[in-house]
Parts: sequence; structure tokens; C-alpha cells
Amino acid sequence: MLTSTTILKILLVMVLWASCFPLITVGIAYSPHITFAALRAFIAGIPLIFIALYLGKSFPRRPREWLLIALVGMGATTFGFLGMFHAGEYVSPGLATVIANTQPLLAAVFGFLFLKEKVSLGGGIGLGLCFAGILIIAADQLLPGNTEFGSGLIYLGLAALGITVSNLTIRYMGDTVDLMMAMGLQMIIGGLPLLAVSLVMENGSDIQWDWPFVAVLLALSLLGTSLVYCLWASVLRSVALYQANSFSFLIPVMGLTAGAIFFEERLSFAQWLGVVVIVVGILVLASLNRNRFPKPQRLY
Repeated sequence: MLTSTTILKILLVMVLWASCFPLITVGIAYSPHITFAALRAFIAGIPLIFIALYLGKSFPRRPREWLLIALVGMGATTFGFLGMFHAGEYVSPGLATVIANTQPLLAAVFGFLFLKEKVSLGGGIGLGLCFAGILIIAADQLLPGNTEFGSGLIYLGLAALGITVSNLTIRYMGDTVDLMMAMGLQMIIGGLPLLAVSLVMENGSDIQWDWPFVAVLLALSLLGTSLVYCLWASVLRSVALYQANSFSFLIPVMGLTAGAIFFEERLSFAQWLGVVVIVVGILVLASLNRNRFPKPQRLY
């Protein structure tokens, strides 16, 4: 069983992650997409690095540590942010949150291949229920000819793959790299390609520096990114990848609720049914004994 402290950490992460797509949807009305994503990365990463230095932490010394941090940055920040920010153009905030967080299924596959984390019968049932709930919720959008949804699905798939790779790498990283320093550096490293693309393809002067945009940018960067990634990295150091990621299926529930409240997205009976199925699946996964999961061997 997961400890109560770990569950509370995970639930806080899920609540903050669920707020990201609605905040992105609001923010892209004030700023070009990639510029907005790059700003989020740098505003989130720089404070973490300064706090880590203030606490006496040092920069990584080994090339492999830098390589792993860069891999996390490319997955979580470069591809993760790129997918999330562009998906907002094509898919509603609630549904985007649903689809983007099917990545626990990828986590289960990657965890088995690279971390030797076997999915038990109970784990398979729980993941199956959660995935069934996702399909029920998104069923009316999975219709042929919906080209905008198809474009959004591609970007969301890119984000999900990037996040899964970053989660896998964080598990590999172990505790030899300071968590706060590593998360700050990965955001800066992952934000550099976004900055380069934004300078070439977008005009930074198009940003409308109104108070709503500043508030959204700070909330998204400091709460939805800095705090979230530090909490999440600490969870991944002690919990099996697929079991921790299973709680990501809660984000669709929160995302649909937020979409209904703030964006007037109406929830159908099928969507409510999908929510119930997801919750049952998560309860099954949360009841698994984490002591059965081996810790991954470090790469160095």
C-alpha cells in the first residue's frame, strides 16, 4: 500500500496538473504558443536552481548526470510543453486533459522493458478499467472526419510520450542528483529549444502583458511546474512507475470538472460513467503493495 504522505503528494500533483490545460487555454489568448511555453520553462526553472544553490547544493559533476537531466528536459519540457501548448488550439481543455493523461499505459510498458517492473493481475485490471474509462469519456470525439481533433491528438501523443520518457529517466536517476537542482536544470535545458523555435517562428512583441496573462504565467510556472515537478520527482524515487502514474487518470476527472465550471463544457452521461470507471480502476491500483516493486538500478 502507498503511504498516506505519498498519496497526498500525488493528489496535490494531480490537482495542479489538472489546472494546467485551463491555464494554457487562457494564456494563449495573450501570447504566441511557443513563446508562452518557453517563458513557462524559464520562469519555473530559474527559481529552483537559485533555491538549490542557496541551500548549498552543487551542480552535477558527472557527464552522465547531465545527460540524464538533459533527457528529462527534452522529454518533459521540450516535447511535453510543445505538445500541450499546441493541443490547446484543437482540443477543449477538459478533453485535452483526458487524452494527455493516458500516458500511464506507456509508463507500464516502459517500466516493464527498462525497470523490470512487472504489472500484476490487479495492476492490469486497474489499468484496464482506467483506460476503459478514458475511451468512454472520449468516445464521441473519436469520429472519422474530425480533423481538428486528429491534429490535437498528435500533439497530445507527443506530450504523453515526452512525459513518459522523462518519468522513466527520473526513476533511473535515483537520489545521487539533488532533486531541486535537477528539476531546475531540466527546465532550462528543455526550454532552450523552445526559445530558439519561438525566436525564429514567432514575434515576442505580440505578447500582451496584461495582469490576467501575468497571473496565469506565474501560476502555471511556479505552481503547475516548479512545485509539481519537485513533488513528482520525489514520488518517482520510491514508487513503481506504473503505480505512481496510475493516479494521472484522476486528472481527466479534475479536468472535466474544471472544464464544466470555467469553460461551460457540458458533461454527458457517458462522460460521468467514464469518471466512475476511472475512479474504480485507481482504487484497485492504489491498493497494490508497493514493496513488490524493485528499485531500478542506476546507470552509474
